[in-house]
Amino acid sequence: MKDLIHINKTFDKIIYSDKTVNNREFDGCIFTNCDFSNSDFSYNIFSDCSFVDCNLAMIKLSGTSLKTVSFQECKLLGIQFHECDDFLFGVSFTDCALDYASFANKKMHKTDFINSSLKEVSFAGTDLTKGNFHKSNLERAIFNATKLNEVDFTSATNFIIDAENNILRKAKFSVAGIPGLLDKYDIRIV
Repeated sequence: MKDLIHINKTFDKIIYSDKTVNNREFDGCIFTNCDFSNSDFSYNIFSDCSFVDCNLAMIKLSGTSLKTVSFQECKLLGIQFHECDDFLFGVSFTDCALDYASFANKKMHKTDFINSSLKEVSFAGTDLTKGNFHKSNLERAIFNATKLNEVDFTSATNFIIDAENNILRKAKFSVAGIPGLLDKYDIRIV
C-alpha cells in the first residue's frame, strides 16, 4: 500500500491495524479478510471498491472519498462516515456490523443496508430517500430531521421513528413495525 495509486488490485489478509494510510487512490480494488481497525485512512479516494470480511472498526475516514464502495460481512463499528467527502458519496452494506457509526447529514439516496446491525447509528439530518433496511436491526438508531421518503423498513427491526420529526412520504413499513412509529405516544398495541 505504499504506492500512491492502486488500480484493480486485490488486497488479501492484510493486517494494517493502528497504521496511517493517507493520500492514496484505490480504483476498482478488492479488500478481503483485511484488518484495518483503529487505523487512519483519512484523505484517500476509494472508487468502485469492495471490502469483504474486513475489520474496519474505529477507522478514521476524514475527508476520504467513498465512491460506489460496497461492504460485505465487515465490522465497521464506530466509523464516522459523516466526516467523509460528500462528493459522489455512495456506499452499500450487506451482513455488516455498523453499530455506533454516524451518517449524520449525508446524502445517501438508494443506499442498501441489508441484514446488518445498526445499533445506535446516527442518521440525524441524513437523506436516505429510496434506501433499503432489509432485515436490519435499528435498535436505538437515531432518526431526527431525517429524509426517509420511499425507504423500505418492511423487514427492519427495533426502530423507533418519530413521524413528526422526520419526512416519511411513501416509506414502507410492515404491520409489525407500527409500534416503532408510535413509541413516543406511550400507547400499547395488542
